[in-house]
Amino acid sequence: MPPRKVRQVVDLIRGKGVEESIQTLQFLKRAARIPVEKTLRSAVANVFNTKEGANLDPSDLFVREAFVDEGPALKRYVPAPMGRATPIRKRTAHITIVVSSKEEKKKAQKRPAAKKPAVKAAKSKK
Repeated sequence: MPPRKVRQVVDLIRGKGVEESIQTLQFLKRAARIPVEKTLRSAVANVFNTKEGANLDPSDLFVREAFVDEGPALKRYVPAPMGRATPIRKRTAHITIVVSSKEEKKKAQKRPAAKKPAVKAAKSKK
């Protein structure tokens, strides 16, 4: 599945609740929804299999981060006129989905951003 097509689906679920994201994916008419939905369900299952996630409610989870990277391309050739061969690149994608609880989102918003110390430019003598 080409990364460009998968990104269109992933953009629809980024930042939404897990239940809302799964419903969105189930009614979407795109082929890329299947691997994205599998990845999302796997991420949710991974959360519930941790010590911290054992006592969480599924409605408390949301998609914190979701992105698609390009994977290796399979190189194939198709016959073309006059004895030539035309290359075809069958692209693949790496889908990453990070699921978090809404409590963590609130804690991150309350925490003030760390200030970066001012860096002075060193003067050089020539």
